Amino acid sequence: MAIAQSVLEIVLDECRRHRMKTVDRINVQVGALAAVVPEALTFCFQVVAQGTPAENAALDIETVPVVMRCPLCGELFEMEDRLDMCPQCGPVVSGLSLISGREMTVMSIEGRGSDDGA
Repeated sequence: MAIAQSVLEIVLDECRRHRMKTVDRINVQVGALAAVVPEALTFCFQVVAQGTPAENAALDIETVPVVMRCPLCGELFEMEDRLDMCPQCGPVVSGLSLISGREMTVMSIEGRGSDDGA
């Protein structure tokens, strides 16, 4: 519920900045390691958005893959399993750097103003 509330606060701040009266669509990117279940986030967002300009907005959630950097060769690669290996070096015992996969970002908000449909 706290994550949905945080998304709503971002959306409402942008509504005020851009004088939007209603929000039609919100695009969010969520990292695969962010421990966010898209269906749960959508449900919670619908609950916390009641009575706000975003109450009827569609929440589109895109999952961002886990990308790691090999400490030996610098190769960037998607990791789908804890046992994945660097495609260049093979198994790496330690030192992999997480490049993406934990983030959560509101990418865009679509809505309308009071009188111009913008």
